[in-house]
Amino acid sequence: MITLLGLAAGVLTTSCWAPQLLRSYRTRSTADISWLYLCVLGAGIVLWLTYGVVSRDAALVATNIATSLAIAALALLKYRFDRSSRRANAQVARLASRRAA
Repeated sequence: MITLLGLAAGVLTTSCWAPQLLRSYRTRSTADISWLYLCVLGAGIVLWLTYGVVSRDAALVATNIATSLAIAALALLKYRFDRSSRRANAQVARLASRRAA
């Protein structure tokens, strides 16, 4: 019974990442998400996962693996979108300097 409660809680807290992932993918923007936030949250999730493994709590292990995957996906989107945004900004700056010259 306790494991089911833990799994239900984990499903609810882990599924909250779906809207953020979808929004980031659709808008191609993660500018409002900081790297510090992702790193600190990721470290916390890894610690919870470790605690779940050590205490042999299946609910903690399963939900923290799922959350780790969601955070990793968001970090990958952020890396890609930040990189393409920097390229686009550099290209705009080059065009503007050519027009000014």
